Amino acid sequence: MKVWFAPLEGATDAIFRRVHHACFTGVEKYYIPFVSPTQNLLFTSRELRAIAPEENEGVPAVPQLLGKDPDQLLWAIGELKNMGYGEVNLNLGCPSGTVTAKGKGSGLLREKDSLRRVLDGVYEKTLLPLSVKTRIGFADPEEWPALLEILRQYPMAELIIHPRTRKDFYKGPLHPQTFALAAEQVSCPLVYNGDLFTAQDCRDIAAQYPQLRAVMIGRGLMANPAMAQTLCGGEALTADALRRFHDMLCEAYGRLYPANQVHSRVREVMKYAACCFEDAARPRKAIRKAKDLAEHHQAVDWLLRDFRLRENPGYEPDSWIV
Repeated sequence: MKVWFAPLEGATDAIFRRVHHACFTGVEKYYIPFVSPTQNLLFTSRELRAIAPEENEGVPAVPQLLGKDPDQLLWAIGELKNMGYGEVNLNLGCPSGTVTAKGKGSGLLREKDSLRRVLDGVYEKTLLPLSVKTRIGFADPEEWPALLEILRQYPMAELIIHPRTRKDFYKGPLHPQTFALAAEQVSCPLVYNGDLFTAQDCRDIAAQYPQLRAVMIGRGLMANPAMAQTLCGGEALTADALRRFHDMLCEAYGRLYPANQVHSRVREVMKYAACCFEDAARPRKAIRKAKDLAEHHQAVDWLLRDFRLRENPGYEPDSWIV
């Protein structure tokens, strides 16, 4: 099974990608959290750090673009090609209010004429294979057939579908019938994304849609960083592997950031990973409440020493809110 690692803003940065790739196998593509070109045809310094080739050396990373101006997007694709990237992804799925208010991300799904204009512009002149990651509508899944009719007209390298609307954000119900419709009508490779929280979830969706090219996993892989490895026939998650991953992250972040920033970054990772342990509400709370890196290490030691991994480890929504 092919596995793509979904981008999580503020979590799957370049250091995270490098350390994860060094510790675990199975992920064939790491999607970089989106960059958004501007009318000045510039990337911000923060975006440049994310996409710099030296920051992603040895990692199969794919940049993701956010925008609504074809010329700006084409400029960015050209710059990424010059950096050595072999493909790019266009984000039509981000549900953030600040993004959609500008008509970007899933905001483009609300304006079909604008969507056509963007897709016409970039697919006519793109210098790299371009995939699309999309939701199935802005406010209602009934929008999907018309959107799908537009999307299927373009030579997409892949169509990655998260079967929720923008209105659903990440907690609303999935609409599996929309993915089934795409599987019937779309000729380009399809990738499924959305609530793949355990390895079994991935196996189930792959069995349902044998034509899938891959699954894209976000929160499930954050919780169980060995999930892709397991799906590809490798070793399941162990406490020792999680310890190594955590400690390597601490060391890598520590070379660049002060202790308080190291703490905030690894706390986010371990808040997810704590989902993988049975009856671990107390150390999970201790990780969430730790005031500094020393307290964080104590809580992580407690979790890894005294608690057992679940049989099917993965993400549990809201499990750290205790």
